[in-house]
Amino acid sequence: MDNLILIKYGELTTKKANRNAFTKLLSNNIKKILKDEEIELKYDRVRMYIECNNLSSVVEKLTHVFGIHGIVICHKVNTNIEDIKAKVLELLNKENFNTFKINTKRADKSFNVHSMELNNILGGHVLKNINCKVDVHNPDITVTVEIRIEGTFIYTNEIKGLGGYPVGIQGKGMLMLSGGIDSPVAGYLSLKRGVDLECLYFESPPHTSIEAKNKVIELARIINEYSGNIKVNVIPFTKIQEAIYKNVPDSYVITIMRRMMYRIAENLALKHNCKVIINGESIGQVASQTLTSIGVINSVTNFPVIRPVACMDKLEIIEISKKIKTYETSILPYEDCCTIFLPTHPVINPDINKCLLYEMSFDYEELIDEAINNVEVITNLKKEDFSDLL
Repeated sequence: MDNLILIKYGELTTKKANRNAFTKLLSNNIKKILKDEEIELKYDRVRMYIECNNLSSVVEKLTHVFGIHGIVICHKVNTNIEDIKAKVLELLNKENFNTFKINTKRADKSFNVHSMELNNILGGHVLKNINCKVDVHNPDITVTVEIRIEGTFIYTNEIKGLGGYPVGIQGKGMLMLSGGIDSPVAGYLSLKRGVDLECLYFESPPHTSIEAKNKVIELARIINEYSGNIKVNVIPFTKIQEAIYKNVPDSYVITIMRRMMYRIAENLALKHNCKVIINGESIGQVASQTLTSIGVINSVTNFPVIRPVACMDKLEIIEISKKIKTYETSILPYEDCCTIFLPTHPVINPDINKCLLYEMSFDYEELIDEAINNVEVITNLKKEDFSDLL
């Protein structure tokens, strides 16, 4: 096939001894994302090649795969000067430009024409046949010619990939997913660093609505486009939340509630072989996210907790949420259990000893066990199942 997709690894090429594991996982992730496409995929240590019929659909899906640095639709020809000259001219005759540059990369050193020499040969051929000029610094179009053992690959445009690591190379994390803006962004950033995800959502019916639940599932579906593996664990949190409101002073309600959530997150993370807990906490954004609050809340677990957006301001987080298309869903007006009974004056510097005292006033361990035993696991994240319910 003349037309094919060439994938560049970028950061993966720095992994040396681990490169094979990275590229193999990337290959598997790509096949998973392209499971509905007819493709033939081959790869080596520095490049991956995909042959397919539906180029535009495949390229669009590849832009959602972490571990890809660049995507190009390229043309493969035999490694001889005449075939290369003909293909370069054919491609440029389809373009509208005034200046150009030829960039040759000679990975196959058995080809006896050096890169600079081939640049001159091809550039001269273009100048003889097309009214244009050479500009090596700021050209309107660059033609890249890669001379490789398996053939010569020629292309003009490169689509920027997401970069990062293949999802799953670092193991799995438990994402505490709310209906807000921050936690889906935290999930996306974790996926970019190679962390596979499970999601954890706390619902409190009848205080929270089915629309709030479906909103979170829709957010999980959107970030699942970058993974394909995500499932959502829905924890019934009503009894725990009502016990907190009954037994805990108003100012400490959010602090105690978050401590319960962390205990549940740790329990599920261990059960599901997760290596970390992930959340969307951003330092100082709300009362429970001051440094003192974070310390007091986090003290209920020794499990590693990652906060990818901790040092971002809200505008930075919103910008990413718009880029990954979670923003419009996140701002839908359906409240989750963290916002429905928000106290007027939540404590911003909680006392750990007071927390321990308040927690002794009710049997939270029994309530946590009951909630975990009644978890609902959602694995089907198809758009048509939930988006029409929002």
